[in-house]
Amino acid sequence: MSAVIALDAMGGDDAPRSTIEGALLAAGEGIPVALVGNSEALGHALNERGGVPSGLRIVHAPDVVGMGDKAAREARRQRETSLYVGMELVKNGEAGALVSMGNTGAAMATALGVLGRIKGVERPALGAVLPTTDGGRVMFLDVGANADARPSHLVQFAYMGEAYLRAVYGVAQPRVALLSIGEESSKGSMLVTETHELLAKDERLARFIGNVESREILSGAADVVVTDGFTGNICLKLAEGIVTLLFEQLRDASAASWRNRVGGVLLRPSLRGVRDRLDYRVYGAVPLLGVDGGVFIGHGRSDADAVRSAIRTANDAVEGGMVRALEAAAGEG
Repeated sequence: MSAVIALDAMGGDDAPRSTIEGALLAAGEGIPVALVGNSEALGHALNERGGVPSGLRIVHAPDVVGMGDKAAREARRQRETSLYVGMELVKNGEAGALVSMGNTGAAMATALGVLGRIKGVERPALGAVLPTTDGGRVMFLDVGANADARPSHLVQFAYMGEAYLRAVYGVAQPRVALLSIGEESSKGSMLVTETHELLAKDERLARFIGNVESREILSGAADVVVTDGFTGNICLKLAEGIVTLLFEQLRDASAASWRNRVGGVLLRPSLRGVRDRLDYRVYGAVPLLGVDGGVFIGHGRSDADAVRSAIRTANDAVEGGMVRALEAAAGEG
């Protein structure tokens, strides 16, 4: 039987409607879910949908972290928020992982406060698994946990990204690359050049292939691409914006004339497949690697399908032994 996945039912722009509906979809697929939030509100919403089904339970948490609340303040807050209670479920072994579509900064601060870091990890990292043009995937990290980083942090990100792909996706020898402005080891910022020097001589990495440029992240050239959280977050959001722009332009072009409309109808099935592959809702959430427990953070604007995908992603990671794999990777240092 799958491990229970705790869901911060009050986190997200459309919570608790989207979280409840996503949890119902996941429970219907056989993944046990603990909805963490105000039990009265959640119970009422579930009763309107036919009651609480098997595989779903409510864990009461009377308070909620708002999307605009400051992370530092939330880390010191009383232990009654849905984020905190959900983290406690993971810490106590009552849940295999926590999924939250809420305040990212507060989720990271609460995870560090409740779960702590895996021994040997200096800084946790957010790792996004993205589709590549060759039909595969790439783990891109850090995408927002650390705006500032040192070379030793990026080296640990490489270890964790490699361990995640091995455990969750079965990639035996992930190709690890460092994001830079050129392939040459001398190119890039001081952070990049110093990190390259460390990675190039690190015998723990099975396959360090050197630098890649941002245009190569999604090319399939590497399985893991490492950068600092400031750069990674900008790259990720730029990519999301380009995808949105591309499909808006295609939609407008297809409506410009009757010929275009006919062509649009013929291309629609193929374009829908491309859109679905690039849609963040397919992956749902990204793991916070390096904390001592499974934590997955999704988009604030997630709908029910995105919440379901996030729960699936967390469940796959738990079944793959993500935390054990990260502990082993960090413990080798």
